[in-house]
Amino acid sequence: MGGFLRKFEHAVIVSLIGMMIVVVLISTVELAYLIVKDIISPPFFWLEIDELLDIFGFFLLILIGVELLETIKAYLADKVVHSEVVLEVALIAIARKVIILDVKEYSGLTIVGIAALIVAMGLAYYLMKRCLDQRRGDRTAP
Repeated sequence: MGGFLRKFEHAVIVSLIGMMIVVVLISTVELAYLIVKDIISPPFFWLEIDELLDIFGFFLLILIGVELLETIKAYLADKVVHSEVVLEVALIAIARKVIILDVKEYSGLTIVGIAALIVAMGLAYYLMKRCLDQRRGDRTAP
């Protein structure tokens, strides 16, 4: 039964990698189309702020997909979810949200909540990196 579950888990992970590759590829082509379309529409070679924010948001969305692909690959190789990579994905996702955020649509309390989330994730990432660096340093010590 354990062998079947391992094979099933491996098949699911490989299929997730395949689907993520397809999604990232399609998204990258769509981003390229969006950029070209915005550049060649009048006024030529001039992007409005809304267009730039859409492009940056789409770009970061693709970057999130690439990072998720990296997380899945790392899990496939090590059979461990690397929380450092998960935090990186979360930080990129919240950065994307902040970039495309229309401040006028949200209350002050919501903005403070997003800021607190950024600080908490940044602190968690810093502490995790620091802990991992110390562990690596301990291993290399004679």
